[in-house]
Amino acid sequence: METETATRWLNDAEQGAWRTHLEVNRLLTYQLEKDLQPFGLTMNDYEILVNLSESEDVRMRMSDLAAATLQSKSRLSHQITRMESADLVRRENCESDRRGLYAVLTEHGLETMRKVSPHHVASVRRHFIDLLPPDSLEELHKALAPIAEHLRGHRGRP
Repeated sequence: METETATRWLNDAEQGAWRTHLEVNRLLTYQLEKDLQPFGLTMNDYEILVNLSESEDVRMRMSDLAAATLQSKSRLSHQITRMESADLVRRENCESDRRGLYAVLTEHGLETMRKVSPHHVASVRRHFIDLLPPDSLEELHKALAPIAEHLRGHRGRP
């Protein structure tokens, strides 16, 4: 039987850091999404396009793409169907695994990435990078890297 441990409540400094992180995460995601709207893209669309554009042969197995974008296979399938309608991606059968499918970046999808990427990077700079003192970027990276590593190890586990 598990033993109960006392709850370690957040102190004022911890509470402030946590709530500021949550607020920044929500507001930044909202703003970046808003800045993609004129291009007819969502953040999910853009993340999929980035993953495909940076992969070998601009293609990824659907299961790998789902893992990379932290989406269920079902949700990704619906997302890819929508993106296929916009001619951004297409599905291809996997030769080595009859049940497997690839998501493949189309020529239009690659052209869209070339057009949208400079605007997205400018938005990231305007709403995040340029608001931080340059010397704090490395500190921020060092502070967040262990959290990202920890959470990557917990994917799919409670």
